[in-house]
Amino acid sequence: MAHQVLSAALGGIDAVPVCVQIDSNPGIHAFTIVGLGDKAVQESIDRIEAAIKHSGFVAPRSKNKRFVVNLAPADLKKEGPGYDLPIAIAYLIETKQLSATASDTLIVGELGLDGRLSHTNGILAATILAHDLGLSQIIVPACNAQEAAMVSGVGVIAGATLSEVVSHLRGEVPISVTPAGTNFGTSVAPDDSFAFIKGQQAAKRALIVAAAGGHNALMSGTPGSGKTLLARSIAGLLPAMTAKEAIEVAKIYSAAGLLRGSVCQLLRPFCAPHHTASPAAVVGGGTTVRPGQVSLAHRGVLFLDELPEFARNVLEALRQPLEDGTISISRASGSIMLPAKFMLVGAMNPCPCGNLGDPNAICTCTATAITKYAKRISGPLLDRMDIQVFVSREQVSTGIVKTNGPDITAIRDSISRARTRQIERLSPAGLVTNSEIGHKTVDTFCILEPSAERLLQSVVNQRHLSLRAYHKIKKIARTIADLEDSERIGERHIAEAMSLRINESIIPQAA
Repeated sequence: MAHQVLSAALGGIDAVPVCVQIDSNPGIHAFTIVGLGDKAVQESIDRIEAAIKHSGFVAPRSKNKRFVVNLAPADLKKEGPGYDLPIAIAYLIETKQLSATASDTLIVGELGLDGRLSHTNGILAATILAHDLGLSQIIVPACNAQEAAMVSGVGVIAGATLSEVVSHLRGEVPISVTPAGTNFGTSVAPDDSFAFIKGQQAAKRALIVAAAGGHNALMSGTPGSGKTLLARSIAGLLPAMTAKEAIEVAKIYSAAGLLRGSVCQLLRPFCAPHHTASPAAVVGGGTTVRPGQVSLAHRGVLFLDELPEFARNVLEALRQPLEDGTISISRASGSIMLPAKFMLVGAMNPCPCGNLGDPNAICTCTATAITKYAKRISGPLLDRMDIQVFVSREQVSTGIVKTNGPDITAIRDSISRARTRQIERLSPAGLVTNSEIGHKTVDTFCILEPSAERLLQSVVNQRHLSLRAYHKIKKIARTIADLEDSERIGERHIAEAMSLRINESIIPQAA
C-alpha cells in the first residue's frame, strides 16, 4: 500500500505543496526517486540511508524490496535537500517502523548522515503554505524554529534529529510547539557617517529628499567628490522597517538561504553589487530561479556604483522593477514574479577620465569618448531616476564644516515623520512611499496649489519634458512638503523638486 507525506517546493520565494508518495514491492533491493528531482534530490538516497541507519532504524538496504518515491506533481521541478526528512518519514511509515500517518502535517528538512537536521532554505514560505492549507502543524529543523514561528496559527515542531521527530510522531516524547511570534533582531545603532561628510550640502539635501520618499537618485561628479560615501551613508538615514515589511524581506532572504540568523531584521537592506555582476545576479534567475539583488534590496536601497560600467542588458533590465516594483522571470515552464520595490541610488563619473565639468581639472576625453560614455545609460533609464544631482569636488580651503550630532538626529526624525505621513495617506491604496504613487492616483495624492500647477506646467512645456518627468516632479514635491509637515504643495516645493529633477549637468554633453 502506498503511503504519502506532505512537503513543499519553492517557486521563486513562494512555496507550493508537494506530495511525497512511496510504494514498495518484493524483489532485488532498489530505492528510486521520481518526480523531476534535481541532483540534490537524487543524492538524498545516500543521505537518507545513512541517517536512518544511524538513528537506530532498519535501513532500506536491509530489506529485499524495491522502493519507489514519487514527488507529485511530477511535472514540477524539485530542487534542494529539503525533501530528505519527508522521504525518510514516508519510508518509515511504509516499512511499518512508524504507525503515524502525519496527514495534517507539512514536513521539510535536510538530513545529515548522522540523522541530524540541518538548516533548510525557504522554511518561512513553507510555514505560510501550511497556514494557507489549514494544516495543524509543520515539522522543521530546530535551527529554523524561530523563522517558522514568524507565522501564527500553525504549530511549529522543531526537531534536532530524525529520531526526535519519529518519537514525536509516535507520541513517545512529544516536542513542544515553538511559541509563535516574530523574533526581531537586535537593532544595530544607525550608521552616522552622513554626519561626518564635510560640505556637499546640495547633494545631502537631495539624498534626504530621496530617503524620505523612496525616490531613485543619480549622482554624477568628479572622482573623489564623495559620491560613493554619500550613497553608502543613506542607509543610516532610513527609518526602520515596519513588522509587515520586515517579514516581506525575511521571506525573500529565507528563499535565498540568507536568513541564517532565523530572525527578522528591522534595518532596511542595502545591496551594492559590483559592476561585473551578471544579469541573473542583479535581477534574479539562473537555472534554479533565485532572487537577485533587486529583490534582496526590497524595501531598502540598491546602490550601483560606476553605473555606466554595468552591462547594458543589466541596466535595461532594471526598467521593469523600477516602474512596477516587481521582476518577472520567464522560463519555459512558466513565469515567476519576485518583489522588487527598492530605492535605486546610482553614482557615475561625467566622462571616462572623470574631470568633465570640473573648473579646476582638465578633461582629456575626446568628444566621441564622452558621447559614447554617456550613451551607456539609455534615455528611458535616465528618465526613471527621480533625483539627479551633480556632485562637485570640494576645496579643502573653503572651511567646510561637518554636520553635528543633533542635526543628524533631527534629519532622521524628519524623514521618519515624512514616511509616517505617507503611510497614513497612501495605505488605503496599498502604497508605502510617495515614489510608489502611480499615474492614475498622482493627482489624488499630489494636489498642487494653482500657482504651483501653473509653474510646473510652464516649465514642463518649455523644456519638452515627458509626462513621466511631470509626474515625478509632483511626487518629489509631495515628499518635500511632507518633510515640512505641510499638506499643501506650493510653488517653493515645486521649484525645489524641479531643481532636483532637472539637472542638465548630470550628463553635461546632453545640454
